[in-house]
Amino acid sequence: MQFKNPELLYALFLLVIPILIHLFQLRRFQKVEFTNVKFLKSVKLQTRKSSQLKKWITLFTRMLLLACAIIAFAQPYIPNTEAFNETQETVIYLDNSFSMEATGSNGTLLNASIQDIINTLPEDEKINLFTNDKTFRNTTIKALKNDLIQLSYSPNQLNYDAAYLKGKQLFSNSGTATKNLVLVSDFQQKGSLLNFEKDSTVQLKLVQPKSTLVSNISIDSVFVSNSTSETLDLNVKLSNQAEPVDNVTISLFNNDALLTKSAVSIDDEAEAIFTIANNKAINGKITIEDAGLQYDNTFYFNINTKPKIKVLAINEDADDSFLNRIYTEDEFDFKSFKLNALNFNLIPEQNLIVLNELNNISNALKTALIAFKNDGGKLLIIPSKEIDLNSYNQTFRDLNLSVFSKQNTDEKRITSINYNHPLLANAFYAKVTNFQYPKVEKSYRFTSNANNVLSYEDGSPFLVGNANSYAFSSALNSDNSNFKNSQLIIPVLYNLGLQSLKLSQLYYTIGQPNSIAIQTSIGQDDILTLDSDETSVIPLQKTFSKSVVLETEDFPNVAGILNVKNKENILENLSFNYNRTESNLSYYNLNALAEADVETSLATTINNIKSDTSINALWKWFVIFALLFLIIEMLLLKYLK
Repeated sequence: MQFKNPELLYALFLLVIPILIHLFQLRRFQKVEFTNVKFLKSVKLQTRKSSQLKKWITLFTRMLLLACAIIAFAQPYIPNTEAFNETQETVIYLDNSFSMEATGSNGTLLNASIQDIINTLPEDEKINLFTNDKTFRNTTIKALKNDLIQLSYSPNQLNYDAAYLKGKQLFSNSGTATKNLVLVSDFQQKGSLLNFEKDSTVQLKLVQPKSTLVSNISIDSVFVSNSTSETLDLNVKLSNQAEPVDNVTISLFNNDALLTKSAVSIDDEAEAIFTIANNKAINGKITIEDAGLQYDNTFYFNINTKPKIKVLAINEDADDSFLNRIYTEDEFDFKSFKLNALNFNLIPEQNLIVLNELNNISNALKTALIAFKNDGGKLLIIPSKEIDLNSYNQTFRDLNLSVFSKQNTDEKRITSINYNHPLLANAFYAKVTNFQYPKVEKSYRFTSNANNVLSYEDGSPFLVGNANSYAFSSALNSDNSNFKNSQLIIPVLYNLGLQSLKLSQLYYTIGQPNSIAIQTSIGQDDILTLDSDETSVIPLQKTFSKSVVLETEDFPNVAGILNVKNKENILENLSFNYNRTESNLSYYNLNALAEADVETSLATTINNIKSDTSINALWKWFVIFALLFLIIEMLLLKYLK
């Protein structure tokens, strides 16, 4: 038994006072003479014995009464656990990702957990709490209450291991404190096994609120499958996490105007196709009706007017008709000049420049090309059969490309495709293994195999390239190669043309790195912003002479259609959507984790932590005993004769 006010126990010394009073009580007896002395002596002896017994019982009762009263004021108690005297520290991770939008028995999982924190923890108790996007250090529920009530869902979720490590960093350096780390999440399956590194200094408690949600349909992606000069087919891909659904309504909007509706039946996946007008700017929004998670029921996309991509071919004696057939006028602005008739002032205005089998690259042309490349332009070099090796290699060095070593006169076949190279990303639906291998008669050998796009059967590169510069190892004229007739030439050169002008995509995903080229020229001190009615963001940006490249990842963090603005001038619109990974309704089974305590209710976990610091108060019992002894004393004085 312990006491909250042990200093009051010194008052027990006051028990000496009634003892002294009873021991030294002086009373004078009056003598009365009677004739029968023997009878009087007997009565006197009996009376004195009864009186002494009554006095001792009364004394004992009064001492117990006074002692119980003193002990009651000292507030005795018994701790419930051995950890009572240790300092308690609590750190809570509250998962506010979109999967916590699922409904449970008391509303959404996130709101139910917030209410447990507010209603269960004492208002003045110090805690540390963090979410996927916010951290609250050394605060109280009273100070935190409004922030918790207004807590919004986050498009990004911390990895569970990262949440565990961050939670441990929020504890103090006290070695005597009991450290309770509480992770509150639905613990959605992410593909890897869930495992926490064991730490004897931290008591890990996992709270997994249970969802009653059994179905969820989400819009996963939107893409263009077919395009003509007048129309394009817009494909909408949906996924289902539950039983098959016969009729899912899909609505297509341009701004707030409904364009059309469709309905599909869905098992695991489904696709809907909308045919819309081409070359018309659309601020698109696609919605579905689903009672599951709400964040994935809306999908934004943009179709902006497309500027033509400027391609310039510089020739000497070679034929460039194959380039004209690839870079058609519906998408490209293709120009072709002989080297001796070239106006160098045209170079900075282009997006892609093709050096088509020049024998020599002059210093003046090399300087212009390097400046063009540094300003964001793309360059493709096709060597002739007989080149000035020195002038080519000097240019290659300035472009960070492998240099030529010597010419090889043996015939070679082009057999390997690097599908992981950025130039060929999404260029093929599947890996091509049975195509007719093109061949070359004469070729130059690169000194390095780095950045190869296409390779010969001996592994040496046929086409190499980095971010802005590409080079073939041989001439492409019909006398030297049949590559012009190969099925590989179109995806390679067409993709190179498309990537030379980074047109904005239909949409971008929040939380993933995005590089977006805006075709505009701005002043030296000007910046571009991403604006909507609710938010305004200044993204990272790189300014070139004819474009500005925006870099986005975590911001903007709200899905919707944003205006790209230069001051008040709207240049174009961009759409951002949340990542769909939170739509998964599969969860980890935490019962297999031996290193953590697992609960389904945060209130239960908090109460368990509080029970380690709770007590059994005994002062009420001592007050009752004091009253009982008071009653006993009164009865003794009244009825004991």
